[in-house]
Amino acid sequence: MRSETGCGVSLGCVAYVVECVVPETFVKHLMLMHRFLTLATLFSSLVLLLLASPASAQDLLDSDSYQIIESVGWEGFSDYRFLGHAVLVLVLATFLGSLIAYHPRTVQRVDTLDEAEAPKVYITYAVVGAVIGLMVVQYGIVVGFVVFGIGGLFRFRTTLPSTADTGRLILVALIGLSCGLGLPHLGVLTTAFGFVLIFLMERTVTCQLDVKNISSSNLEEASAAYRALIEQGNGRVIRQSRNHTKKTISFIFRVPNGFDREALDRSFENDVPEKLHGIVDWEVH
Repeated sequence: MRSETGCGVSLGCVAYVVECVVPETFVKHLMLMHRFLTLATLFSSLVLLLLASPASAQDLLDSDSYQIIESVGWEGFSDYRFLGHAVLVLVLATFLGSLIAYHPRTVQRVDTLDEAEAPKVYITYAVVGAVIGLMVVQYGIVVGFVVFGIGGLFRFRTTLPSTADTGRLILVALIGLSCGLGLPHLGVLTTAFGFVLIFLMERTVTCQLDVKNISSSNLEEASAAYRALIEQGNGRVIRQSRNHTKKTISFIFRVPNGFDREALDRSFENDVPEKLHGIVDWEVH
């Protein structure tokens, strides 16, 4: 009897450790591994540089990749060839990023509000990558190391509510870097392109609506009633689900920017039959 009790306690302890301790430890190990790999990469690069022959090291430091960036200044606005090339690169990056972001297989598996907003993040990072590429190709690889340092600072020292905000923060940092390096034409071009891109991507607002405490027998009827009002208010439903256990219906939908949320709430109160009423919970991105 004592051995069975001890075995049960031991199994309970093991289960508790697996459930509570392992995930946290695993995450910590991943973070430590990430930092270790970063430091190892920097250290190995330094060792290779030190072990290189003096002639090779001098050739490397004297190469065009490590040349001092010459400030173009306001004369850069007259470089129409570069400006035209940059616009084409940014447009191409946006288009290719959109193909991946709005892949049909991905769109069909949207289950959360963050997943519905993910395409905007992918497109933003595609543009960020294009801007970095323009700066590195045009003005040397040293700019890439600067951007790498800025990215590390954002990764470990900046807390933002969403990944979309992080993408915009990096884009703004690149704009400031362009101005600081004496490349105002690239900064202005990136600002204009980013402004138009954000304007187009934010034409609609993504919302999640949860209606709780609805009778299980009325879930299907309530779901149809709330969906009809959402679509009547120019909303486009992306995902709809019903949870009989929690007595909840959920909608993820897009509406035009500037929609009147209070008007939609009034429609729920006035137009939905009383027996189908529930507690409405909003989340808007």
